[in-house]
This record gives sequence, C-alpha cells and structure tokens, in this order.
Amino acid sequence: MIEIPEAQVLSDQLNRVLAGRTVIGVVPWRSPHKLAFVYQNPQAYTDLFKGEPFQEAAGFGSWVEVRFRKAILAVSEGTVLFHTPEREALPAKHQLLLEFDDGSFLCAAVRMYGAVVGAPIGAFENRYYRAAREAPPVFSQSFFRDRFPSLLGDESLQNLSLKAFMATEQRIPGLGNGVLQDILFNARLHPRTRVKQTSPAQRELLLRSTVTTLKDMTLQGGRDTEKDLFGRPGGYETRMSRHTVGRPCPVCGQRIEKASYMGGAITFCPACQPVPSA
Repeated sequence: MIEIPEAQVLSDQLNRVLAGRTVIGVVPWRSPHKLAFVYQNPQAYTDLFKGEPFQEAAGFGSWVEVRFRKAILAVSEGTVLFHTPEREALPAKHQLLLEFDDGSFLCAAVRMYGAVVGAPIGAFENRYYRAAREAPPVFSQSFFRDRFPSLLGDESLQNLSLKAFMATEQRIPGLGNGVLQDILFNARLHPRTRVKQTSPAQRELLLRSTVTTLKDMTLQGGRDTEKDLFGRPGGYETRMSRHTVGRPCPVCGQRIEKASYMGGAITFCPACQPVPSA
C-alpha cells in the first residue's frame, strides 16, 4: 500500500526518470478491475495523455500525482507504479500504461483496491484527495506544533484506540496501518491503548516517533514490505510487520506477535508494548 514514505519515494523517482519525457502511447483499462477507482471513462485516457509532456510528480498522503501539461495521473492505496525500459518486464495485467519518447514505460496496476485517476488539471474532485492535499505535511512544523497536538487533545477522540485514532478517518492522510506498527513500537505503545490512557510524556514520545519513523522510512527508500518505482523492495527494514512476526524483538528479544484487530492485523512486542489495562 502507498503510505507517506512510498508516496514521497515514488514521486522523487518519477521526477528523475520522467524529466523531459513526453507520452507517445497509451494503453488504458487493459485489465478492468472492480476495485479500481477511476475518473469518468478510463477509455478516454488515451486522448487525455497522448502527446503530453511530463511536468512534475508530487506525493501527499497516500497519493502520488504525476502532472503533465494539461492532465494529471493520480494514484493511491494499493496501486503499484512501475517504470521500465523493457516491454517484456511489464506485468500482464494493468489499468494504465504510458509509453514515453525514450522507449520507457510507466505502468499503473491495482492490487486489492486503489485509484488510477486520469483527469484534466483542476477537474478531479474527491474528499480524500482534497484532504491529503490540504493537510499539513507530517514533516512540517505545522504538523509537529499544531496539528498532532490538537488531535491528541480533542475530547471527542479520547476513547479511540491508537490504531483507530492514527490510522482511520484520514486524520493524518497517508498514515495507515502499515507504517503505524513501527511508529507505535518506537513509542512503546500498544495499538489497543486508548488515547486517554496515554500520559503527557507518552504523547510527546508518540509525536516524535511519528515524525522520526516516517522520516527514516522515507530516507531509506520506503519500507521493505513495499516496492519502489523499479520493483525493488524499500531499504527500510520494518521492525513490526509481516516480515518480523515470530522473530525476536530487536530491543528485548521476546517473540514478536500478530493479532487481529479492527478488521486488520497488528504486530507488536508483548514486552515492549504491553496490553493496556481496561
């Protein structure tokens, strides 16, 4: 899934490989997907993108926006972006394929669910997209000093678990269940802990863990559970993920556990992140 680190990494890579390039070919909607969110008729994406010169790419929240002269391609969630100079390396199934004037290809393929949006600049309107664009970036002083402390102090959110508080309702766009596991581990807090159960010191640690963990993930090229633009795993070795379940905790050596919670999975160290008392 594209979360904050992957959105940043993918956009940086796109800016490097697509600089000066122009779209010369488009294959839209080759593999229809029931859980692919698109804008209007994807068959019209050929006319939308063909002949368009690349301008820039940007990542915000869980979205990656590829901007051309008159149109944008915006992807999010479980959409995989893959760039290659070799046609033979392309996946058999994809929802959009762009060919560039240097002979390279950019492929967008949805895994479980995701967005592959092609639209004229300024035409696409979606509340999640808008929220991600308007939210203060996690690495900004506005987030550190204002946004996150304000959320933690919101009386209406005090009964939520930290998983529900941080990874639902787009309170922090792009911060999903994937990156949350390491953030909470580094803060020594269990995902089931309620906001009201945290002390001022724990809240301060949680804020710092959120920023530093996401920064580490980004600087190291994304998480090792996800792929970059070239199909390579990210360089950040997750501490709490599907890769580490059953292994010794890197801090205390106790076995890392996995549990079902809120319709998904949580991964934690039972010693470093004890289950909170009721």
